[in-house]
Amino acid sequence: MLKVLLPALVALSLAILVAACTGPRRVAADADADAPLRIATYNVSLNDDSAGGLIRRLEAGDDGARKVAAVIQRVRPAIVLLNEFDHDADGRAADLFQRDYLAVGQHGERAIHYPYRYFAEVNTGVPSGMDLDGDGRIDGPGDAWGFGRHPGQYGMLVLSMHPIDTAAVRSFRTLLWRDMPGALAPVDPATGAPWYPEQVWNRLRLSSKSHWDVPVDTPQGRVHVLAAHPTPPVFDGPEDRNGARNHDEIRLWADYISAGTDGWMVDDAGVRGGLAADARFVILGDYNADPVDGDSRDAAIHQLLTHPRVLDHPAPRSEGAVAAAARDGGANLQHRGDPAHDTGNFGPRTGNLRIDYVLPSVGFRVVDSGVFWPLPEAPEHAWTLASDHHLVWLDLVEE
Repeated sequence: MLKVLLPALVALSLAILVAACTGPRRVAADADADAPLRIATYNVSLNDDSAGGLIRRLEAGDDGARKVAAVIQRVRPAIVLLNEFDHDADGRAADLFQRDYLAVGQHGERAIHYPYRYFAEVNTGVPSGMDLDGDGRIDGPGDAWGFGRHPGQYGMLVLSMHPIDTAAVRSFRTLLWRDMPGALAPVDPATGAPWYPEQVWNRLRLSSKSHWDVPVDTPQGRVHVLAAHPTPPVFDGPEDRNGARNHDEIRLWADYISAGTDGWMVDDAGVRGGLAADARFVILGDYNADPVDGDSRDAAIHQLLTHPRVLDHPAPRSEGAVAAAARDGGANLQHRGDPAHDTGNFGPRTGNLRIDYVLPSVGFRVVDSGVFWPLPEAPEHAWTLASDHHLVWLDLVEE
């Protein structure tokens, strides 16, 4: 598996050259050692239904990528996880996005540079050779290990101003769902029988994209970036197979940070067990699970929100989310959550949901936070139309 593509050194001309070394480098100028550590997650919707499609769009000049870059340039996180950024083995899409979009000021914002990055293979679009969605075929997007029309669609990309310990990265892309004790194996409600045939269940991977533990050496010490993007708990049937998988993908991290419940998991390198009890971490990503609304299993995200190792802190908020909820009739949808905390808008049928998370471990203190969701009348609101998700950020200091 491709472990890392190597950092990009910034030239004064604002061009980024991809370097062939993984040794320590200077921290980018934006990163003040005395400042809080700003960490963000952003589902950027930079995906394409055709293999290589994102590369071609970025080469030609992509308006959505410019808007996404402007948001990142405005918020200026030191570490950011991008969900739904198509993966390619050579890192061409990442090269283009960093060089032609982030390293060039967009919509009046200042260029931003990330000397370090991490990406790797994901399960989306990778053929399983089995009928996973029950339609009698084995060659559809629903028959890949994770839903996708080509390998790498809906991938992930971590960008960092601080060094990434690439040798210590752990991934759980091939971990089998059946190996999770008490896994929520889907059941056909009409018959009570397992929904997946035994030969499928015995090979089915848990992670729909991947789960990464990416150690980053920051001025505040080592921080484990726990990155994932669980499957949406919809697009299935009464068996709720995607709802069950979403719940258990979230549970993977809950077990990973829990001593005594982590012995079942084995990473892609064959190493067993979870995160050390004294390690600090931040859980990042689009988890497709709202605490009280939407279609996820009850308490799916609460496995993390109420975990004793996860810091209890006020949820990030925005004024734009409140305005969007009023526009799309949130009251008529009978949502129970505070719309100010929502991170995505999915139109009048679904409304707003809080599904994107930055969850730091105990040992940090949150000094500021937010969701980049401006009011509709703000000029920068147009930037957010590139994705149905919004960037979520936290400023962290060591407790």
